[in-house]
Amino acid sequence: MSDGLRVSDPFRTEALRESVLASWRDSPTRFREDANAEEDLFLGGYRDRLLVELAQNAADAAAHTAEAGGRLRVSFVDREVRVANAGRPLDAAGVASLASLRASAKQHGVGRFGVGFAAVLAVSDAPRVVSRTGSVTFSAERTREVTGRSGRVPVLRLVWPTDERPPDGFDTEVRLPLRDGVDPAELRDEFARQVTDLLLSLDSLGTIEIEGDTWRRDDDGPRTDIHGPGGTSRWLVVREHGELADLTGLGTEARPQWTVCWAARLDAPLGDDVLHAPTRTDERLSLPARLIAALPIEADRRRVRPGPATDAVLDHAARTYPRLLELREPHDRTRLVPRAGFPLSEVDERLRARIAEALRTTAWLPTRTGAVEPRHARTVPAPELVDALDDTVDGLTTAEHDAALQALDVTRLTIADIVDRVTGIDRPPAWWHRLYAALAPIADVDRDAREALGALPVPLTDGRTRPGPRGLLIAEDTDLELDLAIVHPDAVHPLLERLGARRASAADLLDSTREAVERSLEDAESGMDVTALRHTVLTLVGETGARPGERPWLAALALPDDAGDHRRADELALPGAALLDVLDPDAPIGVLRDDVAARWRKHVLTAIGVLDTFAVVVDEQPAGPDHDLADEHDWWDGLPEPPASMTAVRDLDLVADDAWPAALRLLAAEPRTWQALHEPRGYTGWWIAHHALIAGRPPRAWRLPDATELAGLYDPVPPIDVADSVLTAVGVRATLRVGDDAGELLERLADPDSDVPAGAALRAHAALAAAVRDGVIEPADLHAPHAVRSLTGQVVPAAEGLVLDAPWLLGVVEPERVIGAGPDPALAEPLAELLDLPLAAEVVTGTVTGSAEPVRWADLGAVVDACDLAGIAVPPGGPYVHDRLTVRIGLSEHDVSWWVDEGVPHCVDSTPGLARALAWAGDRWADRHLLAALLDDPESVLG
Repeated sequence: MSDGLRVSDPFRTEALRESVLASWRDSPTRFREDANAEEDLFLGGYRDRLLVELAQNAADAAAHTAEAGGRLRVSFVDREVRVANAGRPLDAAGVASLASLRASAKQHGVGRFGVGFAAVLAVSDAPRVVSRTGSVTFSAERTREVTGRSGRVPVLRLVWPTDERPPDGFDTEVRLPLRDGVDPAELRDEFARQVTDLLLSLDSLGTIEIEGDTWRRDDDGPRTDIHGPGGTSRWLVVREHGELADLTGLGTEARPQWTVCWAARLDAPLGDDVLHAPTRTDERLSLPARLIAALPIEADRRRVRPGPATDAVLDHAARTYPRLLELREPHDRTRLVPRAGFPLSEVDERLRARIAEALRTTAWLPTRTGAVEPRHARTVPAPELVDALDDTVDGLTTAEHDAALQALDVTRLTIADIVDRVTGIDRPPAWWHRLYAALAPIADVDRDAREALGALPVPLTDGRTRPGPRGLLIAEDTDLELDLAIVHPDAVHPLLERLGARRASAADLLDSTREAVERSLEDAESGMDVTALRHTVLTLVGETGARPGERPWLAALALPDDAGDHRRADELALPGAALLDVLDPDAPIGVLRDDVAARWRKHVLTAIGVLDTFAVVVDEQPAGPDHDLADEHDWWDGLPEPPASMTAVRDLDLVADDAWPAALRLLAAEPRTWQALHEPRGYTGWWIAHHALIAGRPPRAWRLPDATELAGLYDPVPPIDVADSVLTAVGVRATLRVGDDAGELLERLADPDSDVPAGAALRAHAALAAAVRDGVIEPADLHAPHAVRSLTGQVVPAAEGLVLDAPWLLGVVEPERVIGAGPDPALAEPLAELLDLPLAAEVVTGTVTGSAEPVRWADLGAVVDACDLAGIAVPPGGPYVHDRLTVRIGLSEHDVSWWVDEGVPHCVDSTPGLARALAWAGDRWADRHLLAALLDDPESVLG
């Protein structure tokens, strides 16, 4: 342009223009090649790298100054983007590089400074670079003017000077008038999204401003914080640099320097990322940290150029990577281990393999005492196990095992491995408790783990360690001296119960002593000290609240007596026990030593069988007479059927003969012995009835004072001060009962010295006859009495007696010879069999003489009235009525009031006669007596 001569041109741009124009004139195709190359750059490789490339230039400029942290400012003025920076200003070499399209003014690093500036063409056809050392401009329109061309022309090949100056505080500013179709707001947003990446990638840049918003990088050692309008992102950064030994394939502009920067975001996952070389490329990475490295890249800055230099830089990057993990907090380090997965690019695959190898052989995995190489490390299924096993497993890392560590060949210990490693080691019980607590959450959810834990060692109270919790006992009181597998209290944990240990109650522990208790007397007699066993058993009895007889085997516990010997507990009585007062002096019952009796409560001692009163044997399902009770077999054999259960008093045979009144009072005073006394058909009542003595006689020889119907047969029992129910339970008679004592009753009836009323004798004979009839007694088992008691109460020789079986015979037989069986004629025959006497009807036979008139009962008004009063029907038929009724017996004749001859009643015409005949004719025996009484004396009956 004609005004070009008036603008200062410190960079000799005219010569640069002439050189380019000459090349186009000399080679017509060169113009089109330049236009196409430029178009390829901004439409292809640099289409979205505008801010990246300008920031790179700003960083290069800042790197040449001594100031810390370069500054970049982006502003929008009248559809013009202005990007200003501080640092090294524009110089002639830089202008030449900008206009050359393929040349760079860089002296360090790998790249093409001039090529990157082509990114401005994506938004502008007239870019300008103004600097405090001079300014230049490019213009598509001016290029068309000087070349006479139209359409697309190379923009950055022809450069003109301009007199513009950068803003205050800045050394250089790139000004880009936006072509039509470029939206400033969208461009600003795009720039804002790239700021953080740029501040990480370009370490010589410290601040970037965009339209009043400021992003600032603060470095604190390896920590880098980038503050911006949207908040702060935090990064951990490791940098390394050096020189390449092999520059093969890099071209003549290659520089030997390499740099590597790893950046791991601390406040959020990194997400999808790409390789930065040092600005963004298209090489996708799947690493948890960003790699920013000076790598050889293709001209479009999209792809890494393969070759020795690239391999060398990637190797350096991989070897540097572990330093990033070492700087992280120990519990966060594994987050930076690349996860298994398909690589996203060839570079990604190469980096992942190299990093894995570097991590595998570098000591970065945290332990309690430092770091360990993954190949020598061990992990456990839960972090809690690290604390528990830290002093047991070498190389135990605090990091949790995951897929990343598995890829690094870190050994993962299974629960079975852990059990194997802790088997056989010596650790205090509290250490084992910590281990169980760490294992418990795993056992809750993992069935295989629970199975493996079946062999987990468990410390016991006796100092041993047992493999496997199953069958072990967990006890609250471990001060007891028990030869049992009890878990040490400091090691107890709920896990052990889930694995088969059993929480033992005091009752469980007590039951576990049974074998020792049962041999304790033998041990004591052999000289062994059983004091500890005694203390343990009695303590547990007190804790369980055991009742006497609840555990019969406790009676075998050896206890010291007052003579210095040991006896079974059930062979000892408490000092001063009431039982001692009723026992025979020779009874094999000792007295418990005073100090032992004073040491333990009475209910504890009696619970194991020490006697204070009579002991009771309880069997809910007795199988036979096997309870070591005196004469038990005799009692059992006498039962009609075996008992469903039994409660029996022991040691009754040890009571002194003269002490039974006191013994009965003692038995009646305790609920358990009272119950045994009153058990139906029970052993206790049976034995006392058969063997005890009251005033020198067995209980069955006495009657209750109120049992007057037995007067004459039995004497009233002497006063004993117990309830009648107790007396009857042991055999004292309240009623007339016939059993195995029938012979005694016969003897009493035959005793002439006994004053037995006639009624009592009659009732006794009736009871005896009923017992024969019912099979209670067998006449053949008894001796026939030598004498019998008649209806008059007299005792007569048995040879003179007759058993009355026909009541009318009383009119002809002497009453003192007649033995009555009561009003029931069916009892006469069994009584005759028992007494070995004839029936009266068999001995006395008579014939009725004289005339008689038959009369119907229904025709007799007195009979009808009597039957009506008795509430019975008038009998059919009627008697033969005599004025005088005579019966001939042998050669003698006897006047009687009534008789029965061959089943026909005869009577005299009198009230007694009619009454007797009517009574015999009644349907029921009781009715017969009532009818007779009504006819004899109705006023007294109805009174």
